[in-house]
Amino acid sequence: MPGRSSAEWMRVSLRTPGIFIFGLVMAPCGWVLDLTATVAPNWRTLHNLPDTASDVFIQQGIWDICRGTSTSTRDQCNLQDTSYFSNRVIEVAQGLMVASLIVTLIGLAVAIPGIRCWRDRPNWVVAGMGGLLIFLSGVMTIIPIAWYTHILQNITTVSPTVDVRVGYCIILGYIGGIFEILGGFVMFIGICRCCGGKNRGETRVDEVRAGRSRQQPLPRRVEVPSLTRARTNPSSAAYSNDSLDEDVSFPRAKSPAARPVNPSYNGTPYDADL
Repeated sequence: MPGRSSAEWMRVSLRTPGIFIFGLVMAPCGWVLDLTATVAPNWRTLHNLPDTASDVFIQQGIWDICRGTSTSTRDQCNLQDTSYFSNRVIEVAQGLMVASLIVTLIGLAVAIPGIRCWRDRPNWVVAGMGGLLIFLSGVMTIIPIAWYTHILQNITTVSPTVDVRVGYCIILGYIGGIFEILGGFVMFIGICRCCGGKNRGETRVDEVRAGRSRQQPLPRRVEVPSLTRARTNPSSAAYSNDSLDEDVSFPRAKSPAARPVNPSYNGTPYDADL
């Protein structure tokens, strides 16, 4: 199928394409989660420490180490552990997590002018490149998170009997990285027109013209009975009444003949033979 120019396509709606809305929602959410995973000192927790109380635990991140207890909400931070921070995974995680936060912001800064919500046609190439940067920032988040989780038990600890547990920063980092990967990928697929232009919300101009040129079916005519009473001709009405009287004869009750009044009658009954 030969390629078509952008002039042969038209958008079905002037709304912002759904792929951009999805990307602009997922990317900031992922950035916030990644920021929390970067600065919070809870990539892993150490329990059952030797020569300490049973309720004492240590929280280790990539920038700081804190000591806390299950009976107190105040933690003691800024603890020094050169053997922990000298691990290769900590150095890589520090660089990649910070780079991921910066690249996400750059991707959003590139994508927003490309989307151009104030115009009827976005700049698909610029918006797609912004989505690619957001996708790469998610990958840079997943790499140190997955590496740290893989060697969680092998990172230097104070004693081999310590109970090592996954911290909440690992969970937040995974979720934030996945959000950025999904949002960036969905925005990037708008750089090319596929699925008949459905990913961009577009359709071919000739299809629109063909649809308009088709004859629309005529609306169905419904006969509504009239509620007004038709006028009748007086002459015809008289004729119909006369004919009705001629055809139908109604018996009439005959009233008895009135008796003559005798002026001399005084109310006494009398005999008719007299």
